[in-house]
Amino acid sequence: MQHLEEKIAHLTRTMEELSDVVAHQQSEITVLTRRVKMLMEREAGREHDGGGGAVFGDERPPHY
Repeated sequence: MQHLEEKIAHLTRTMEELSDVVAHQQSEITVLTRRVKMLMEREAGREHDGGGGAVFGDERPPHY
C-alpha cells in the first residue's frame, strides 16, 4: 500500500510540474503570436505604402 501511495505522490508532483510547464509555454505562445501578428500588420502596411523593397546581401543600393 505504501508503494502505491508513493507512486501516486510522485505522479501527482510530475503532473503539477508538467502543468506549470504547459502554462508557461502557453503564455509564451500567446506573446509570440501577438508579435507575429504585429509584424505581419507592419509589413502589410509597408507593402501598401510601396516601401516594402528588400535589399539582398550582394545587391548594390540604387545610388551606386
